[in-house]
Parts: sequence; C-alpha cells; structure tokens
Amino acid sequence: MDGGDESSCEPMVSISLTSLIHLTAWISRQWSSCVHDPCFLLPSPRGPNLKIPSISVTKSPVSSAKNRFPSVVREVSHFCTAACGLFPQIACGPAGVFQVSIASREFGLQKCNNLWCSFKFVVEVPRSSVRSPSVLQLLMGWGNILKRRMKVFTLALVIYLDYKGMQKRVKWFSKVKTDSIWEKTHERNARRVLNLMIELEGLWVKLGQYLSTRADVLPEAYIRLLKKLQDSLPPRQLKEVCQTVERELGKSMNDIFSQFIEAPLATASIAQVHRATLRNGQEVVVKVQHRGIKEVILEDLKNAKSIIDWIAWAEPQYDFNPMIDEWCKEAPKELDFNHEAENTRRVSENLRVKSEDVGLKYANKVDVLIPDVIQQSTEKVLILQYMDGIRLNDVQSLDALGVDKQKLVEEITRAYAHQIYVDGFFNGDPHPGNFLVSREPPHRPILLDFGLTKSISSSMKQALAKMFLACAEVCHAISAKMAETSLTDRKHLLMIASCMYGFCAIASEGSIQCKIQWKIQLGDHVALLAAFSEMGLKLRVDMPEQAMNIATVFFRTSTPASEALDNIKTLAEQREKNMKVLQEKMKMNKKEVQHFNPVDAFPGDAVIFTRVVNLLRGLSSTLDVRVIYFDIMRPFAELTLLGNNNIGPTKSNQWIYDSPIQSNVEAKLRQLLIELGNEKILGIQVCAYKDGRVIIDTAAGVLGRYDPRPVQPDTLFPVFSVTKGITAGMVHWLVDKGKLKLTETIANIWPEFSGGNKDIIKVHHVLNHSSGLHNTMSDVIRSNPLLMCDWEESLHHIARSVPDTEPGSQQLYHYLSFGWLCGGVIEHASGKKFQEILEDAIIHPLNIEGELYIGIPPGVESRLATLTLDKEELQNLLEIRGRPEMPSSLQQANFTEIASNLPVLFNTLNIRRAIIPAANGHCSARALARYYASLATGGSIPPPHSSVSKPLLGSHVHVPTFPSVKPPKKKWKIKETVSAYAQNKRLLSSNTNGDSSDTAKHDGYSLVANSEDGDSKNVSRIFNNPKIHDAFMGLSEYADLVVPTGKFGLGFRNFNTATGNLTSFGHSGVGGSTGFCDIEHNFSIAITVNKMSLGGVTRSIVQLVCSELNIPLPEDFSRFGEKGPDMQLNLAQ
Repeated sequence: MDGGDESSCEPMVSISLTSLIHLTAWISRQWSSCVHDPCFLLPSPRGPNLKIPSISVTKSPVSSAKNRFPSVVREVSHFCTAACGLFPQIACGPAGVFQVSIASREFGLQKCNNLWCSFKFVVEVPRSSVRSPSVLQLLMGWGNILKRRMKVFTLALVIYLDYKGMQKRVKWFSKVKTDSIWEKTHERNARRVLNLMIELEGLWVKLGQYLSTRADVLPEAYIRLLKKLQDSLPPRQLKEVCQTVERELGKSMNDIFSQFIEAPLATASIAQVHRATLRNGQEVVVKVQHRGIKEVILEDLKNAKSIIDWIAWAEPQYDFNPMIDEWCKEAPKELDFNHEAENTRRVSENLRVKSEDVGLKYANKVDVLIPDVIQQSTEKVLILQYMDGIRLNDVQSLDALGVDKQKLVEEITRAYAHQIYVDGFFNGDPHPGNFLVSREPPHRPILLDFGLTKSISSSMKQALAKMFLACAEVCHAISAKMAETSLTDRKHLLMIASCMYGFCAIASEGSIQCKIQWKIQLGDHVALLAAFSEMGLKLRVDMPEQAMNIATVFFRTSTPASEALDNIKTLAEQREKNMKVLQEKMKMNKKEVQHFNPVDAFPGDAVIFTRVVNLLRGLSSTLDVRVIYFDIMRPFAELTLLGNNNIGPTKSNQWIYDSPIQSNVEAKLRQLLIELGNEKILGIQVCAYKDGRVIIDTAAGVLGRYDPRPVQPDTLFPVFSVTKGITAGMVHWLVDKGKLKLTETIANIWPEFSGGNKDIIKVHHVLNHSSGLHNTMSDVIRSNPLLMCDWEESLHHIARSVPDTEPGSQQLYHYLSFGWLCGGVIEHASGKKFQEILEDAIIHPLNIEGELYIGIPPGVESRLATLTLDKEELQNLLEIRGRPEMPSSLQQANFTEIASNLPVLFNTLNIRRAIIPAANGHCSARALARYYASLATGGSIPPPHSSVSKPLLGSHVHVPTFPSVKPPKKKWKIKETVSAYAQNKRLLSSNTNGDSSDTAKHDGYSLVANSEDGDSKNVSRIFNNPKIHDAFMGLSEYADLVVPTGKFGLGFRNFNTATGNLTSFGHSGVGGSTGFCDIEHNFSIAITVNKMSLGGVTRSIVQLVCSELNIPLPEDFSRFGEKGPDMQLNLAQ
C-alpha cells in the first residue's frame, strides 16, 4: 500500500478460487459503504480452506502506523454485488498467488477525510482449484459490469432529454407537423431501446417482451420494434448449446437424440429452443440455458434496482421498490429448469384434473394444452413434448386457418383466471412468445414457459378475488328489474343505486338506465378497501373513489391497438383528475402533490398479479380484439369466495371462532348454532353478561357471502335500528349531566327548529316516537337519496319539517327521523359534535374503543361484516306491509323491493360512513352487550371485559390514522408503544384480581376457564340518576311523558313478559340484530347477524339463554308475543 511498508500490508491467506471471487466482491461492497470509516469488521467464515487474514489500512501517507483488524470472511451468494465504481485488480503470481488491490475510482489515491481509499491483500489459490478459465474471466471482467450499467443509465438519460426537447419544440409547429415529429421521435427512441436490449440481452429482453404487449398504452413504433424480442433474438452457437446439453445430461448428443435440428425454433432472453427426436422416436423440444446468463440476469436486476431507487428519490410518487423487490425475488427462479419442470407439471395437473371435475360449473372449465415434461430435464436443460402450433403473434397464419382470435384470447384469460383464483398458482409471464395455437381444430391455445410462477396464500387469493369483484358489476339485480317495473318503482331502484354510488337521482325514465349502467363500473368501495387491507396494501390518504378508479383500470375492458392513443389520453386525464382531488384533500401545492406517493406499502404478492393482468390485456391489443375481463374472470373469483362459504359447521372446525368457552350456557349455545348451521346463519356474534360477568362471547360464520374470512369477536356488524338504543342513551346522558331536560321544548334548544307547528314538540316526544314527524324526509330522500349521507343538510330539512299528527297524540315509529331529531338535540344542547358526545358518553367510559360506531371512520373496512338477505323468507314481508303501527310511507311502498335492496344500500361506503343515528350503527356484540350491561345496573360500568377474549375489547384505536408523508420521529412511536403497553397492562392487571378457580357456581349457570373479569371496587357510572330505569321505560314519574298504550318508553322498546311484568328494555334492528337488558336479573345480551331474515335465529338464541338462566322470556322473543316494528321484520309470527 502506498505510504507504508508494503510487505506488511499484504497478508497471506490460503483460499479456494471460488472463495476468492466472493471475498473480493464482499470487500468491494464493504469498502464502498465504509469508505469514510476504516474500522469495519468482516463476518464469520464458511469456507473450509480459509485462514484468518489481517487487513491493513493506512490513514495517512506520512504515518507508518497501521491498524490491524482480525477479520474473517464468509462466502456471499453472488460476486456481482460489488459496488459501482470499485475496481479490484487481480494480478497472477507464481505458484497460484494472486495479489488483489481495491481502489476507489472516484478518489483514486487522493486524500479523502484523512483516509486513503486503497488497500491490497494477497491470497494463495491452490493449483487444484484453478480449473475453469471462465471463472477467471468473470473475475477479471468486472469492468464489463460497469460498462453494462453505464450503457443503461446513459440511454435512459438520452431518451429522457430527447422527449423533453421535443415537448419544447412541438409548441412551434402545426398539429400535422407535430404528429410527424412525434412519430419520428418514437421511432428513433424505440430503435435505441431495441438495439440496447439486443446487445445486453438478459433481463432487458424480458422487459422488452413485456413492453411489446402493451399496445394499449405504448406508441405503435415501440410495439412494432419490440415485438422482435419475443422470439427473434440472435441465436447462440450450436457448439455452446451441445456442450451445455452434454454437460448437464452426462451423455453425448448422439446417445440422447436420433435427430437434433441445428436451427433453433426460438431464442429468448434466458434460453433457446431446438426441435429434436429422442432415441425412442418421441418428438421433443429442447430448451437450453445460455452460458453465463445467470450472472447477467443478476447484474441486470441490480441495475434495475439502482434505477428504481433513483426514481424513488427524485420522484417519490413513483416509488416502484416493492415491485422491483418482488421481481428480484422471483426472477432468479427462472434460471433453474428443474423448477420450471415442476411448475409445468403442477399447472397442467391443476387445469386438466379440475377441468374434468363433473362438480365444477361449465362456466369454469378451461380448454388449453400444456406440453408434458420429459424426465431427462436438469437445471439448465429442459426437454418437453413437441406440439405443432402457430405463434400467437403470427396474425396472418391465424387468419389463414380461420382461428377465432376473440375466443382464443378469452380462453387464455380463463386459463389464467383459473390459475389465479382457483389454484393460487399461476404463470407470471404470459407474453405472446409464450403461447402457441394448435394447427388442428378447434385451434386450442398452448401454454408454454412456466419458469416465472407465483404461489399465493389462500388469504391473498381471496383478497385478489375480492378486489376484482369489488370492481366488477354489482347492480345486476337492479338492472334486470328495470325493464319489468313501472316508472315509480324504477325511481325507487334508482334511489337505492344513488345512495350506493354517489350520483343524483334523475326522474326521467331514459336517464335512469343510463345512471344505473354508469354506476356498474364503480363497484363496491368497502370491499375494495377491505381487500387492500387484507393483502397488505396501505394507503397514506383516504380516497376510496380514486382508489376504485385506479383498481378498475386493471380490469377494464381491453382496447384494440388502434385505440391506444385515445386510451393513453383517457388514462392521463383520469390521473390528472385524481391528482387534483389529492391536492385538495391533502392541502398541498402543485409541486408537493407531484412528489407525494399515496401508497405507503405495496404487497409483493400483488406485483406479479398486476403484471399478469397487464400482459393479458396486451394480448388482446396485439390480436386487435376487445375482451370484457369482468365477464370472463368473475365466475372464478366468485368460486374462490363462495367455495369456503358452502362449508358448514359440521365440516369446518373453524366455523365457530376459536375462543374459550365462558360458561356452560355458552357451550349449549354453540351447539345450537351448529344445529342451525349455515342455512340460517352466515355470520353471527353473541355476547351476554350476567351479574356483571361475561358468560357468553361467541363468534361464528363468515364476514359475508363474498368474504369467507371468519367472524371474530371484534368484527363490526351493521345493526340498523339497534342504533336507536345507543342514540337514546346519549340523550339521557345529557339529561343526567344537566345539559338538557326531557320536558324542554326543542325549539328552545334548537332555534332553527321553531315554526311549522313544531313549537310544542318536546324532547320526550321524540324519544317516545310521538312527535308527529315519523314521515319526515321520506319524500326528500326519495327525490335526493344522497341527502341521507349529508348530516348538516339532513338537520336543516328536519328543522324545516311539519308534523303529520298532533305531537303527543299517537306513537308512530320514527324509522329514520328519530336519529336526526335526536342528533340535532344532542349537538345543540351540548355544543359539541355528535361523534364527540358518543365517545364521551359511551365509548371511552365503557372502554369499547374501535368496536362501536355511528358512521365508521376510514381504516376499519377490513373488520366489516357484509349484509345479505335470506331470500326464502322475503315474501313474508308482504304480511306486515299494512300493519297500522308502520309509517304510512312504508305501507305505501313496495316493501319487498325495499327490503331486498336494504343490504345493498347499507353495504355501501357512503351509507356506512354517514351519521344516521337511527339506522347505521356498526358494532360488535361484545361492545353492545357491555353497553346494556351498564344500563341494566342503572349506569354502573361493568368490570373489564374477559381477558380471554382476543383481541382485547378496547384495544383498537378508535379513529385510525393514515401514515404521514414524512415518517414520524422515533420518540413518538416509542410514546405510542409505551402508552398502548400501559393500557393493555392495566387491562390485564385488572383482570387478574378475581376468583382464580377453574369453575365458579352462580345462579343458573357455571363460569369456566378462569373468566373472572376483575375487581369492581373502583368502577364509575355513566348515569347518576337513581331513577334512570324509570326514565328509560317511561314509568313512575316519567309515565306522563309517554303515550300510555305505546310499546316504547323514552328511546327504548319496552319488553313485557308473558305475565305482564316490565323488567326489560332494548332495541332491535331489521334483519335480526338486537340488544336488551333485564334490570331485575342484571342480565344483558347482544346478537349481531349479517344474514337478514324473518326466521327464528335470534328468537332461538334468546329463548335458549333465558331458559338456561331462569330469566323470564321477553314477549317480543316468544313465538306468539306482540312485536315492535323492527322485531316484526326480524321474527316470524
């Protein structure tokens, strides 16, 4: 080393030649990263012939002091990981001694931070290890790696500057001249790209093959020129091919083949294919890997990674690191033909066996050919059955044979849909060069090249299927009914669709069909966001409609190549619109939004999937056909999601969520659920408290018809009018705090409410459903359904409404107006927002954060249950249409139509996020049961929920936040972690103070599994009024505030027993969900369901639990008892 005693700087080490390559590469990389720090250590050895050297580094040329560091070297996977700009110089000495010098090209031997960027070490290579000159050539040829990299970066810069210059230049020319200039520019740069890809080969050829299929988004010049890369690369010499075959198979060519055609059938990026005949007479094709291609591919991956890193640094909104990382992980698998052989067999087995399954629907059968694998294949040689076919891009030959190109592409798409959604194992490289078309009728597609395949988990497969269906048509039922219904009913259907998808209703008959069809393309935002969450795709901003627009692009109907320019313009316009929305939402300037990446994390498993979808789209553009991917792929996606749902409780141990049994009553309940099965139950939660203890906490079934994930204790169910009981509790809380009086006139609290004969309406009239405003807003919602999602505008309409009947004279169910009336009173009396009061009064005191909402926040979509309707009992709705206690607006409507569309409407993101205090609560059964357990004791807060219920109740963040643009400082993360830990510790500690016995006997039931819920010495209260129960039920001194003959108290439905005793109150919702408490027996129960029915699921559960606990059965849950408006929609007569 310069500036010191050179001999002392050249330690000797005995090492194999392979280890020398790895050692040099590793030190180069470390030297690059530690160029300013001489104190770096080498990791532990793995090579058996390795001695420990001592590497000397000189800090100054005038100083003879040396720092010697005991260092150990390990082998690394590839020598090509050396850092750019470092040149190891290899000098061969006598007796196999090599002197290796590494110096920085940037600094040379000049001083840099008082460190000379140069060192030497000497290794001794045993003569026995020096066998292959090619290895030495690789070692000596690291300079070629730099040249290869420089060519890539240089071309990228040249093309970038060329296009930027053209953008400035064309402003001065006419449109005709401009078009000509752009055509020449595309031609010029496409040739540059093609020439470099042919020169470099390797991974760049595969990139060119991919780009050549994107006729829907790339200029024609690129498509025309890059098509040459699909199978027309310069072939390798026959001598090289034969040497590889003989070395891999261990036999001479004559011993293996009776005939071997010298001219290759095709030459691709990794290998070339020859036709041959085996000694047994079988015709085959022989795929032979190019010599040295492994090192080239790995270097290309590194170059691509460097480019992606630079782009992400310069333009953060274009961070493609997750994609290149996935590509780096999957691409090297193509280099092992044993891997490809196994993949070929597996895909062939999947498609052939399942396509012959008589139980599979005809729509899901696949008719393709895949060549058989010959057993003689090795890592670098693959022998396959020969199939006579035409290249997919040979359009003239296809036309000559009369091949139906439309059917051809559709069948290929079906084959890939089967691989992705049914098998979860698919070919990730469907470019035109990997397909043939059989010459014999019916001209079936032949699938080739399974080197790059992707295996995905069952959960990822379901998430991809859900994402697809979220973008697919969801309005088939509505559209189908349009032609069969009157204009009045069409307007009603449009109302449903309007609330679902966010467009204003138009009354004319012709416009209705147009609007419905337009919405079909927008899909289900809730399912899309849930799919994103399930697959690990995280967003930094809540933009569901823009996310849907982007996702829909992947599955849009393909366009012929002739429409590519228009397609590019459309996509660019859509992107510009999305950027404007993002700019407004994030309050950024134009420059900031251009550097903002809305994606925080992109799942690696989805990278190959998106590539496949894009390549399939390219096939249709190449063959100039239009393919509707929704129609082709939908049956396979549905099969993925519906398949698991057909597995009932007797066939699946996971049908009931795996949680400890709290009591003997819960054990019997679970047996009842199994008996009811999935014919009556889709998904369900049941939770019950007795004497302040959790005795039941069961979840069973799945989240939805198209969502086979299991229901868990923290799943959020839409509970319809169960929400009214929560809203009523908020009003009583304000009364208890002295902010409001039940006898107070609403106009005094809410000045805008005055006028229109409403000046005598008081708070208790609203709670008792006797204000006369039961039909308020029904007509408005029919004409403008979106109003229901607009909180402020809804309050304005309520304030301007006029009563239909004299306030206090009749009790008529306020099915929607109840919520807005109470909401307006709550906000004006408290001076706070509705959601703030909900949190202050109920959420935080009961510690049920994240499991009870009226209007969900962004970020909880993955925990939502999806509603569906039990169609077998739909006709029973007609029996209650004319009931006198039902609002006239409901009596006059097509009730069956309304009920059938309720699940569709309330599954939408617009409704779920809206504040509708009468109808759109979302909660878990354990949160609802805890609420009623508190009401049962007059407001005392029960001990913490059972610690054996996972996740812990209250452990969720109530309002999730999106990742910030800049990562938060570590101290904030630490603070959050400590806070969460402290909270969980508090919960756990409070759960350890109770009885530790295995079984505790109580009145009518036994607690098991150490489910004691903690000490209740320091519990607080929600209500302080000792007569709060009378207030809830309208009894005693509150009796004058309710209609005597009515079934409602003040906000709650009163539940009488068969003997006439009134000890229970609560509220049920349409479809089956319910929550109530019995104050005499200190009992509460909540049931949430997502399969809306009129049957006896809810009734059967309540009857069983009450019977086991010796609690009188509320008459509403008996078979012949009188039922309230919502219960009539729940339970059969």
